This record gives sequence, structure tokens and C-alpha cells, in this order.
Amino acid sequence: SECYQQLREESVSRRETNTMTDFSTIYKLCLLTVTCCLQASSSSSSRCPAVECWLVQDHVGRRGATTQEKSLLHIRTDANSRDAASEQIPSDIDPDRVFFITDPAATLCHQSLSPPTRGSVQKAQCEISPFLHQPSTLQWVAPLTVSGFSPVYLQADWFSAALMGLNKQLVISSIMRAPTATKESNVILSVSSRTVSVQARLGEPVLLDCGFWVDPSSPLSGSGFAVEWRYQFRGKGRLVLAYDGKTDRVADTQEEGATLDFEGLHQKGNASLILQETKVRHSGTYICTVHLPYLQAQVAMELEIVEPPSLSIHPSPLPLAVPGQTLVVQCEASGFAPLSLELSWEFKGADGKSRPLDSASVTGHRQAWDGTYGQSARLELDTSNLGMGGELTCVAVHPGGTRRASTALSVIGFGSPSIEDSMAMVGVALVLYGLIKFVSWTVSSSGTDGADKVEKKEK
Repeated sequence: SECYQQLREESVSRRETNTMTDFSTIYKLCLLTVTCCLQASSSSSSRCPAVECWLVQDHVGRRGATTQEKSLLHIRTDANSRDAASEQIPSDIDPDRVFFITDPAATLCHQSLSPPTRGSVQKAQCEISPFLHQPSTLQWVAPLTVSGFSPVYLQADWFSAALMGLNKQLVISSIMRAPTATKESNVILSVSSRTVSVQARLGEPVLLDCGFWVDPSSPLSGSGFAVEWRYQFRGKGRLVLAYDGKTDRVADTQEEGATLDFEGLHQKGNASLILQETKVRHSGTYICTVHLPYLQAQVAMELEIVEPPSLSIHPSPLPLAVPGQTLVVQCEASGFAPLSLELSWEFKGADGKSRPLDSASVTGHRQAWDGTYGQSARLELDTSNLGMGGELTCVAVHPGGTRRASTALSVIGFGSPSIEDSMAMVGVALVLYGLIKFVSWTVSSSGTDGADKVEKKEK
């Protein structure tokens, strides 16, 4: 590099003049070395790993059809830090499908977007496609484009990139601008989320992360912004919250219990949605959209409310049973979400060993007023092979965790007694035998004494 060339020339010059022992010369060389190291470190940190991507475009001549081509994104945080050695093009990618992107916010430099290790089948997901800028007619976005004409700044090539990191660590949507007929793009708007998939318990507060960054050098950055949160589930959707940052107004359609950190929104681009008390109806897809004049980018995330069931056994306690009797027992699971649930029965005998019971029937789901579900398992229990009883357990396996409910079962009058019972019966028999002998001896003794007294009186 230029820095190291300068260092070499300085060293050669000093050797020629034979002044290398001069302390000032040593100081200068050390200072120059440190400067070179700092420049090398800065250059390295301004470049990010290349990201393999799919270029998706409309198919020419076929309405509604698209084409996909392999492409490569070379990303850097400084437009002046290009390094030809680090921007090599793989042989299977067309050079015309290579994009050089400058992202000063380094959003696209997240570690989850880095190329996988050799042999790994996991890769970050990426799509890039041409972007059509246009004004929005939404009432909370329209004030951003009141001028009614497009600025000259928009006369360029625009692209939209959607990326998802490994293991869903991060999702990003970026809008990029490139001067016409070039591949040198600058990120103008980035929207990202670190909560791609969230699980929450019923009634708890939850935060859905959404942050955005706008290039401060863009003429569009000073024209205001708008944020919109929408909900979708099974083809149906609704507006959760909409905010016009230019006029500082929240749309009247705001959902109860949903809010934003408005201070953080303006100061840090924190557009995260806060749901103060989650309900079953909150499960679904949430879309965070950030609007600039003529531009928009959005990310989607999944929220699932997971509440484990509460279990109860009826009747409880169980009545005493005799061998051969059939007991009808029911296990009620209630207050759970989502629907997925497996109910089963187990029996643990006097020997401490558990075994499954297979004769249970399960009812269909019932939905409660709060959106949670209920289900029952009915068991017809034959007590013939249960010995003197044990513990009966209802087991519920649910995404929110496994739950158990148990009750005691007592069987009386069974045929073959245990060793302990036999020993107890022998002990009782011995005690009774001794008691009978003692009473017999006492009565016999009393009779003999009475006869002797009568005999003495007669004399």
C-alpha cells in the first residue's frame, strides 16, 4: 500500500545517509508504522463480508412472471474503501450481477449475514430487485409528499434488498440508490428487526423490535417519516398503529394496548411496537413499515402466544374400588393456546413403576371467551389388574410445556394378599390366640376358687 511504500522509502533513505542510530529517525519510523497499522485496521473494518443474493426481476415478455439470477453484494461502510483483492467475483456469477453497496450504518454487516463455514448448508437468505418509487395515498403518509412532484434526486436506479440472517437472528429491508447505469449503490433507508420469531405467555407485555436508519446526506431525510404496524393472520389483517412523524400525529385507528416509544422513535429510529397485555388474538404476523417521501421499506415478524394448560381430574378424590370394577375418570385441560395438545394417562402401582394406559378417548377442542382452548380425556379404568391401587396421572404435552395432574386410587378386597399383609394377619392371629388363652385361664381359675369356698362352708 501507499503507507508501507512510504515507510520503505524512509528506511532506505536513512540507510543511505547512515543515520539510523539517530533517535529522532527511530521515532519517526515508529510513528509511521503505527499510522500504517491504524489505516490498515480502518480499511478492514470499513469492509464487510460479501453476501450471496438472488436478483429477482420481471420476466421480459411474460406478464406476472419473474426471473432469478445469482448475484453478489460487496458491502462497505465507506465509499472510498474499495479493495479489488477483496472484491473478487466467483466464476458462477455474471459480473453484471455484482453490486457494490455503501452502508454507513453497517446494518448489512451483521455477523448473521456472513458466509457460512466450509461444508455448511446454512446460508443467509437474500433477494435484491428493482424498486419503483411512488407517493403513498395513506392519510398518515400523504403529508410527506404534498409538493405533488418528484425531485430530481429520484432520477436514478433504485433497488430493494431483503435479507434474513442465519437462524432468524435478524431480518433487514434496505432501499438503495445507484446513479443510472452503475452498480455503485448507496443505502438510503434500512429497516431491521431482531425479533423475527417471538413467543410470549398470555397476559404478558411483549416488544416487537423494529429499527430504521435514513442516510442523513439524502434530501429525503429532512422531509419527515411515517411508521405503520399491521397485523395479518390466515388471510385477514388489521391496522395496529400508524404514526405520522412529520405532523407528530397517531392515527385514530390505533389498537388498544399498542404503543411506541415516541422519544426513541425520533432520536434513535426505534419504531418497536409495545403490546402491553398479550391476548390469544395477538398471535400472527406483524409488519413494520417505515415510509419516507416516495420510499418505503418493511420487515415482518411472527408472534405466537403460548399458554400451557391447567389440568383437573374428576371425580377427585376417586371413590374406593373393588377388583373388577370399572371407574370412569375424566381429565379436563383448559386455558391453553395454541391448539396443539396431547392428553394421555399413566398409572403408578405400589411397586413404584409407571405404565401408560391406552383406553382413553379424547374430545374435540372447545374455545373459551378469552380465545384459549379446552379439551377432555375420558378413561374407563378396569381395576382387575391394579392390585391394591396406586397413583393415576393425567399427562398433557403442549408447546408451552408438559403438565401433570395426579390422584390416588385405592382398591379394596383384592384376592392375593401381599407378604406384609400376610405377616400382619399372622401377628393378629397370635395376639388373638394369646388373648383367648388368657381369658380361658382366668375363667378357669375363678371357677376353681369358687368351688373351694363352697366346699369349706359345707364343712
